[in-house]
Amino acid sequence: MAYDVCVTYLLREVDGRRQVLLGRKKTGLGVGYHVGLGGKLEGSETPVEAAVREIAEEARVEVHPADLEARGELLYLFPHRPVWSQRSSVFVARRWRGEPVETDELDPAWHDVDALPLDAMWDDARRWLPGVLAGGHVAATYTFGADLATVVSEAAAGSSDPR
Repeated sequence: MAYDVCVTYLLREVDGRRQVLLGRKKTGLGVGYHVGLGGKLEGSETPVEAAVREIAEEARVEVHPADLEARGELLYLFPHRPVWSQRSSVFVARRWRGEPVETDELDPAWHDVDALPLDAMWDDARRWLPGVLAGGHVAATYTFGADLATVVSEAAAGSSDPR
Protein backbone atom coordinates (compact mmCIF):
# COMPACT_ATOMS: atom_id res chain seq x y z
CA MET A 1 0.00 0.00 0.00
CA ALA A 2 1.38 3.39 -0.99
CA TYR A 3 1.62 6.18 1.56
CA ASP A 4 0.74 9.80 0.76
CA VAL A 5 3.35 12.50 0.24
CA CYS A 6 3.53 15.97 -1.29
CA VAL A 7 6.17 17.90 -3.20
CA THR A 8 6.38 21.62 -4.00
CA TYR A 9 8.60 23.51 -6.40
CA LEU A 10 9.16 27.20 -5.61
CA LEU A 11 9.55 29.24 -8.80
CA ARG A 12 11.03 32.70 -9.29
CA GLU A 13 12.38 34.90 -12.06
CA VAL A 14 15.80 36.54 -11.74
CA ASP A 15 17.30 38.68 -14.50
CA GLY A 16 14.89 37.17 -17.02
CA ARG A 17 15.75 33.59 -16.02
CA ARG A 18 13.16 31.24 -14.54
CA GLN A 19 14.51 29.38 -11.51
CA VAL A 20 13.30 26.57 -9.27
CA LEU A 21 14.33 25.81 -5.71
CA LEU A 22 15.64 22.28 -5.25
CA GLY A 23 17.24 20.83 -2.17
CA ARG A 24 20.00 18.23 -1.88
CA LYS A 25 18.46 15.62 0.40
CA LYS A 26 20.50 15.04 3.56
CA THR A 27 18.41 12.37 5.33
CA GLY A 28 15.90 9.63 4.60
CA LEU A 29 14.72 8.25 1.28
CA GLY A 30 16.69 9.72 -1.62
CA VAL A 31 19.76 10.98 0.28
CA GLY A 32 22.01 12.90 -2.10
CA TYR A 33 19.32 13.53 -4.71
CA HIS A 34 18.10 17.03 -5.60
CA VAL A 35 14.39 17.16 -4.79
CA GLY A 36 11.49 19.55 -4.38
CA LEU A 37 10.32 20.48 -0.90
CA GLY A 38 7.96 17.95 0.62
CA GLY A 39 7.37 14.79 2.52
CA LYS A 40 4.82 12.51 4.15
CA LEU A 41 1.35 13.66 5.13
CA GLU A 42 0.88 13.39 8.89
CA GLY A 43 -2.33 12.29 10.58
CA SER A 44 -5.37 13.80 8.89
CA GLU A 45 -3.41 16.46 6.98
CA THR A 46 -4.49 17.36 3.48
CA PRO A 47 -1.79 17.53 0.80
CA VAL A 48 -1.95 21.35 0.93
CA GLU A 49 -1.53 21.42 4.73
CA ALA A 50 1.39 19.01 4.51
CA ALA A 51 3.03 21.06 1.74
CA VAL A 52 2.86 24.26 3.81
CA ARG A 53 4.33 22.45 6.85
CA GLU A 54 7.07 20.68 4.88
CA ILE A 55 8.20 23.87 3.12
CA ALA A 56 8.55 25.58 6.50
CA GLU A 57 10.42 22.62 8.01
CA GLU A 58 12.76 21.99 5.08
CA ALA A 59 13.63 25.52 3.92
CA ARG A 60 12.28 27.85 6.65
CA VAL A 61 10.03 29.78 4.27
CA GLU A 62 6.30 30.39 4.61
CA VAL A 63 3.85 29.68 1.80
CA HIS A 64 0.18 30.59 2.14
CA PRO A 65 -2.08 27.66 1.17
CA ALA A 66 -3.80 29.81 -1.49
CA ASP A 67 -0.42 30.30 -3.21
CA LEU A 68 0.02 26.57 -3.87
CA GLU A 69 -0.89 25.62 -7.45
CA ALA A 70 -1.90 21.96 -7.77
CA ARG A 71 -0.09 20.43 -10.73
CA GLY A 72 -1.02 16.77 -10.47
CA GLU A 73 -0.46 13.45 -8.82
CA LEU A 74 2.21 10.79 -9.21
CA LEU A 75 2.18 7.18 -8.08
CA TYR A 76 5.59 5.66 -7.40
CA LEU A 77 5.75 1.89 -7.20
CA PHE A 78 8.75 0.00 -5.82
CA PRO A 79 7.89 -3.72 -6.26
CA HIS A 80 11.31 -4.69 -4.87
CA ARG A 81 10.79 -2.53 -1.75
CA PRO A 82 7.02 -1.98 -1.37
CA VAL A 83 7.39 0.17 1.76
CA TRP A 84 8.84 2.89 -0.51
CA SER A 85 5.73 3.03 -2.72
CA GLN A 86 4.00 6.40 -2.47
CA ARG A 87 1.35 8.66 -3.96
CA SER A 88 2.58 12.25 -4.38
CA SER A 89 0.57 15.44 -4.80
CA VAL A 90 2.56 17.95 -6.88
CA PHE A 91 2.46 21.72 -6.36
CA VAL A 92 4.27 24.84 -7.51
CA ALA A 93 4.37 28.19 -5.71
CA ARG A 94 5.43 31.59 -6.97
CA ARG A 95 4.94 33.51 -3.71
CA TRP A 96 6.36 32.93 -0.23
CA ARG A 97 7.85 34.80 2.69
CA GLY A 98 11.45 34.45 3.77
CA GLU A 99 14.66 33.23 2.17
CA PRO A 100 15.36 29.50 1.92
CA VAL A 101 18.06 28.27 4.30
CA GLU A 102 19.80 24.95 4.86
CA THR A 103 18.18 22.67 7.43
CA ASP A 104 18.94 19.20 8.80
CA GLU A 105 16.88 17.75 5.93
CA LEU A 106 17.85 19.78 2.85
CA ASP A 107 20.53 22.01 1.39
CA PRO A 108 18.47 24.30 -0.89
CA ALA A 109 19.77 25.98 -4.06
CA TRP A 110 18.20 27.83 -6.99
CA HIS A 111 18.53 26.22 -10.44
CA ASP A 112 17.69 27.65 -13.84
CA VAL A 113 14.63 25.81 -15.13
CA ASP A 114 16.34 25.28 -18.49
CA ALA A 115 19.36 23.63 -16.77
CA LEU A 116 17.83 21.27 -14.20
CA PRO A 117 20.30 18.88 -12.50
CA LEU A 118 18.34 15.88 -13.79
CA ASP A 119 21.30 13.51 -13.43
CA ALA A 120 21.25 14.24 -9.68
CA MET A 121 17.49 13.71 -9.31
CA TRP A 122 15.19 10.69 -9.12
CA ASP A 123 15.00 9.00 -12.55
CA ASP A 124 11.33 9.90 -13.10
CA ALA A 125 11.92 13.68 -12.84
CA ARG A 126 13.24 14.04 -16.40
CA ARG A 127 9.95 12.58 -17.67
CA TRP A 128 7.56 15.09 -16.07
CA LEU A 129 9.25 17.90 -14.12
CA PRO A 130 10.19 20.17 -17.07
CA GLY A 131 6.56 20.15 -18.26
CA VAL A 132 5.19 20.95 -14.80
CA LEU A 133 7.67 23.81 -14.36
CA ALA A 134 6.56 25.13 -17.76
CA GLY A 135 2.95 25.33 -16.53
CA GLY A 136 1.69 21.83 -17.27
CA HIS A 137 0.11 19.13 -15.17
CA VAL A 138 1.07 15.50 -14.54
CA ALA A 139 -0.84 12.33 -13.71
CA ALA A 140 1.32 9.24 -14.05
CA THR A 141 2.57 6.04 -12.44
CA TYR A 142 6.28 5.20 -12.36
CA THR A 143 7.53 1.74 -11.46
CA PHE A 144 11.12 1.43 -10.31
CA GLY A 145 13.33 -1.60 -10.94
CA ALA A 146 15.35 -3.83 -8.67
CA ASP A 147 18.07 -1.18 -8.33
CA LEU A 148 15.45 1.05 -6.63
CA ALA A 149 16.64 3.98 -8.78
CA THR A 150 15.71 3.30 -12.42
CA VAL A 151 12.20 3.69 -13.84
CA VAL A 152 11.31 0.44 -15.65
CA SER A 153 7.78 1.40 -16.66
CA GLU A 154 5.66 4.52 -16.95
CA ALA A 155 1.91 4.85 -17.42
CA ALA A 156 -0.33 7.89 -17.76
CA ALA A 157 -3.13 8.05 -15.18
CA GLY A 158 -6.03 5.93 -16.30
CA SER A 159 -3.81 3.98 -18.68
CA SER A 160 -3.11 0.31 -18.32
CA ASP A 161 -0.33 0.36 -20.91
CA PRO A 162 3.10 1.32 -19.54
CA ARG A 163 5.09 3.44 -22.01
